[in-house]
Amino acid sequence: MPKMKSHTGMGKRVRVTGRGKIVAQQAGLRHNLEKKSSHRTRRLTGTVEVSKVDTRRINKLLGR
Repeated sequence: MPKMKSHTGMGKRVRVTGRGKIVAQQAGLRHNLEKKSSHRTRRLTGTVEVSKVDTRRINKLLGR
């Protein structure tokens, strides 16, 4: 049986906390920032916990 390989692209996009939660950057802060209000861009900074629906899929891609 070959070794299980983790999805390297997913590993660059998410981070696993000490308690096993998966956190990622919020979407919508890469381009077209002129038309977005400063309130919205401030709200989108930082990382948030990934939704419960996506955690199972991401854990599988990370080989966990």
